[in-house]
Amino acid sequence: MTTFTNPILPGDRPDPAVIKVGDEYWLTYSSFEAAPGLPLFRSTDLVTWTYETSALQNPVGTTFAVDIAEHDGRFFIYIPFIPTPWSTLTDASIFVIHADAMAGPWSEPIDLGIRGAIDPGHVVGEDGTRYLFTNGVRRIQLADDGLSTVGDLEKVYDGWRYPDEWITEAYALEGPKLFRRGPWFYLVSAVGGTAGPPTGHMVIVARSRSVHGPWENHPRNPIARTEDASEAWWSRGHATLVPGPAARTADDEWWMISHGYENGYRTLGRQILLEPIRWGEDGWPEAVVRDLGKPIDAPVGAVAQTPAADIDDDFSQLELGKRWTFHAPGRGEAERIRVDDGLALRGKGTSPADTSPLAMLTGDHSYEIEVDVTVEPGVEAGMLLFFNNRLFCGMGIDGERMLSYSGGVRTHWREPAPTRERMTLRIRNDEHIVTAWYRVPGGEWIRHGIRYETSGYHVNTVGDLLSLRPALYATGTGEARFRDFHHRSLR
Repeated sequence: MTTFTNPILPGDRPDPAVIKVGDEYWLTYSSFEAAPGLPLFRSTDLVTWTYETSALQNPVGTTFAVDIAEHDGRFFIYIPFIPTPWSTLTDASIFVIHADAMAGPWSEPIDLGIRGAIDPGHVVGEDGTRYLFTNGVRRIQLADDGLSTVGDLEKVYDGWRYPDEWITEAYALEGPKLFRRGPWFYLVSAVGGTAGPPTGHMVIVARSRSVHGPWENHPRNPIARTEDASEAWWSRGHATLVPGPAARTADDEWWMISHGYENGYRTLGRQILLEPIRWGEDGWPEAVVRDLGKPIDAPVGAVAQTPAADIDDDFSQLELGKRWTFHAPGRGEAERIRVDDGLALRGKGTSPADTSPLAMLTGDHSYEIEVDVTVEPGVEAGMLLFFNNRLFCGMGIDGERMLSYSGGVRTHWREPAPTRERMTLRIRNDEHIVTAWYRVPGGEWIRHGIRYETSGYHVNTVGDLLSLRPALYATGTGEARFRDFHHRSLR
């Protein structure tokens, strides 16, 4: 029997949304301030996923938890955007994009006029009417084409209340995902808060014979929860239930896809978890594996997992979305880059904090990154481990000196690096211990004078639902050129 181990998609990929289309599955997740956003992955077995495209080229704001829907042969992604300093939004707002196929092309975002709500979940009622459920849990009717709304949000479900002595972040009824099985509509939600204590987030289920309710809570809620901080995965929640690859009837295998923080590695963000679901004789779903840190029997037909390959990027071409995305981009951010003897990146801002760096996800406990950097006069550029504009570490050069960063600020340490407009930089993150090196062309590696400890670079430090990512930045006026990037896992 083939087994798999979680995560099925490593790195920061929170709030997974999944749809089964024929014999394939398509998945995306909250991309927050990344552009392009909403990367779409495809799978036939729920274990091995392949990046196909990115659905959102121009985010309107920070992209929170979405839902994917198919209706009358057309595909929809319902997206909540949150205001950011670079967006024009003033309140949480739900938009939609649509396409003829999951591979796209996808439309530009259409404003549904829904304000003050997040986490849309699409469902078609028993009479064929379309609805969005949101956090709260509230509901609003959609027009037949799914591109506008009818009426206003209304409260439809109060949630399930866990014992008051349970240690959670907040009640936070959110992430409604709906599906129909037999005579029942099932409503899968999250409560307990997505960060904070490791025992907070959980998966609850309710059902009704009508999309209009009343909603009956699962008698054994929650169906999934981190009960103790000694477990391998923390803050488990925000789940979607789907039939498995071998499912032919409603009683065949089902699976649940959710997210969680890895014990000791909140820095990696919320990673995607897979676990089997069993349907009880009373028609309620049950999660049957308690410890998601051990090997689990895979879906029928799944192939064995293989470790992610090391990355060698000579920047002969740059496919934004597949590997690199801009953090906190302005409109037309991609105009800053061009491929010319490496990656030419035009400077922006005054420090790494406001440069909209190019960042990539990683799921490794220990890894090493390396890149060759050349700067023009008036430009500072380098390589970082970047969480957000308030928290990062790394180093850069400006042609006259090396500048060092830790805790999101430039440090007082003056690294005695030679005056050069070109250097190769290397950063090693070995289970949160960060060491750096540099060398001039043809020279020997020199270790940077300071090491950093980054286990605290995570959500509970700065209140931002992101992860610590390798990133390239350029600030000032002019261009920096990056060549020969490498990411090596130190397994």
